[in-house]
Amino acid sequence: MTDRWTLEAVSPLDGRYARYTEPLVPYASEGALVAARVRVEVEYLIALADLPETPLSLGADERRALRAIYEEFDDEDAALVKQLETDGYGEYPATNHDVKAVEYFIRQATDGDLDQWIHFGLTSEDVTNLAYRLLIRDAVTEVLVPRLRELRDALGGMARDYRDVPMLARTHGQPATPTTFGKEMAVFASRLGRTLGRVTAATDDLSGKLAGASGAYAAHRVAYPDVNWPAFAASFVEGLGLGHEPLTTQVNPSDDLASLFDALRGVNSVLLDFDRDAWLYVSDRYLGQEVLAGETGSSTMPHKVNPIDFENSEGNLSKANADLAFLGEYLTTSRLQRDLSDSTVKRNVGAALAHCLIGYEKLQSGLEKVVPNETVMREDLAANPAVIGEAVQTVLRREGHGDAYERVKDLTRGEAVTLDDFRDLFDDLDVPDSVREELHALAPGNYTGFADELVDSL
Repeated sequence: MTDRWTLEAVSPLDGRYARYTEPLVPYASEGALVAARVRVEVEYLIALADLPETPLSLGADERRALRAIYEEFDDEDAALVKQLETDGYGEYPATNHDVKAVEYFIRQATDGDLDQWIHFGLTSEDVTNLAYRLLIRDAVTEVLVPRLRELRDALGGMARDYRDVPMLARTHGQPATPTTFGKEMAVFASRLGRTLGRVTAATDDLSGKLAGASGAYAAHRVAYPDVNWPAFAASFVEGLGLGHEPLTTQVNPSDDLASLFDALRGVNSVLLDFDRDAWLYVSDRYLGQEVLAGETGSSTMPHKVNPIDFENSEGNLSKANADLAFLGEYLTTSRLQRDLSDSTVKRNVGAALAHCLIGYEKLQSGLEKVVPNETVMREDLAANPAVIGEAVQTVLRREGHGDAYERVKDLTRGEAVTLDDFRDLFDDLDVPDSVREELHALAPGNYTGFADELVDSL
């Protein structure tokens, strides 16, 4: 056991970015996992006492004392569990087994009075699969989802604030039919809302197992054949706020975790798309950046203000998605009843969630530093009058001109066309004066369709 300085941390999650990942410590740390295992073991012990078939009896005071073991669980307790695993403690030898160490910890906390009932009929995975899901559920619900809602609301706020601001759109990187800045922000807010819904649904669908060494309740049934152990397990697992998975091997197949990880990847992909667009908006000067006193943008170019928050968010969300894809694929496979490779892999779930959290925090920071530059957007629109070509050829089609597309293409494709060039074309057209006036009124800044009104559909 060592307390490393941040510069000695092997991972930036506990070093450079420790201040961002701190909110996940109660859910993703080794100590958190130990505490969750203690909780499962204690609640299982109490549930056994509720069975009329067992001679175990626990009064109200005894139950309160048992629950206090995990409710008051602290760093010293976690260190003792670790000591039981690695070195042993008192009459208990070193276990070299993390769940057995939890069992011994509860034994020493209860003075040996309940030894035969602690971990009764269980396999380690019964405890661990429940502990992980309790932690992951709360990490997502209490830490990640609130950050995502803040991002959704921030994007929605920008959409409404700038719903009417016209902006040149780009398709294939080239000038295209204008939109509004607000509508573009509304697209991301809407996408984030939908994918966030998938995350909350997948979190609600997390399910656990409590079926013994081969998923058949064998030890339970041989001890107390009159107990409906599958029903007991369902009641116990659901009492923890999880769904119950009745058909398993020794391990929970983790299809539920894979669905959650995939949902998080969906959220992250939306935000990655936004990070890259925001980076380009900064590059095009559509977004102006706040200059922070004392901040250095470049070690050699003093003038630079870099979009570092969006870049940092992009990097962390990309790393998160790679980790989440790996976890979703790996944890849904296990040789026969089980192999231990999933144990070491699951210890990296917290790291994946931490990269998510850093990505969300950095994106939020980036949003707080940028302001849409309406002047630049309007200047860019004015410099690209060719984008009204779509409107012109569509109106001419309406008026029966079968060669409308070709005429506008000849005027605009690859040419530095001006509004005056369009007006000369309009004056030469065989169209009613009302149509000519309609065409003359066209300008890039007012050719935005229903973009502003679409924002209101958020």
